[in-house]
Amino acid sequence: MKKTVKHSNNTTWFNGLVTREDREKLHKHKGAVIWFTGLSASGKSTIAHHLEKRLYELGCSTYVFDGDNVRQGLCSDIGFDKKDRAENIRRIGEMSKLFVDAGIIAITAFISPYRKDRGKIKSLFSKEQFFEVFVACPIEVCAKRDPKGNYKKAFQGIIKNYTGVSAPYETPLSPDLVIFSDKTGAIEAADRVVGLLKKGNII
Repeated sequence: MKKTVKHSNNTTWFNGLVTREDREKLHKHKGAVIWFTGLSASGKSTIAHHLEKRLYELGCSTYVFDGDNVRQGLCSDIGFDKKDRAENIRRIGEMSKLFVDAGIIAITAFISPYRKDRGKIKSLFSKEQFFEVFVACPIEVCAKRDPKGNYKKAFQGIIKNYTGVSAPYETPLSPDLVIFSDKTGAIEAADRVVGLLKKGNII
């Protein structure tokens, strides 16, 4: 009989007849999370989607969780203050955990500005399953790239609690990879992440 783990809300995790290892054998690679973090318009989403395309070409099963897409559905009911940002990241972490259990490589592209919140997500996974990638970019470059004009509005005070302007961004202390996106193209950056996954025996 499979073991179940009890939780305080009187629910139990049910282990099915197919294990994560079984699913990974089917996919021919391990499940993992690539957690891109960085300022808005730093290039996270662009790199994430190039990474997914590269992994798809290698025969991997993947899915990209993009910040704006998630905000339209799963997290459409929450805002952008510190508490809501934490809840946004918590939900994505739990969703990513399910995808890893499915043997899929989950790629996330979220500002995720607070170390504490990122640390909580990291604790959901084994060391071998979680890769934090910091997309570093000067705020002036991010502002110039910004297709929505949000930085301009944030500097003018029209948008409140904007990360990097009126709300903090806490840089990762020990990420698995740092990409300086003002100096590195998205395709090259994606290839560097592929190298990280190969080194970690994910693919």
